[in-house]
Amino acid sequence: MKHPCHKEQLTSLKRIEGQVRGVQGMIEEGKYCVDILNQIKALKNSIITVEGKILKTHLRECIKESLKGDDEFDIKIDEIMKIMKR
Repeated sequence: MKHPCHKEQLTSLKRIEGQVRGVQGMIEEGKYCVDILNQIKALKNSIITVEGKILKTHLRECIKESLKGDDEFDIKIDEIMKIMKR
């Protein structure tokens, strides 16, 4: 099975990387706790957005492909369930 491409998420991931560095800088500069927490919340939301987009692609591409074989479909569903329980 060919895996879908997620390269369009690289821009978001680079922005997230910058957000992490920003939070590190805020901590190093001794910024106000609530300001740091607001930035961490924004960071978490950015990660959730990327996660959702990758999951959506997985469902549309990989799960759709696995519908061609019963055993593979069950395996894919089990994979998703394990991820969602974490």
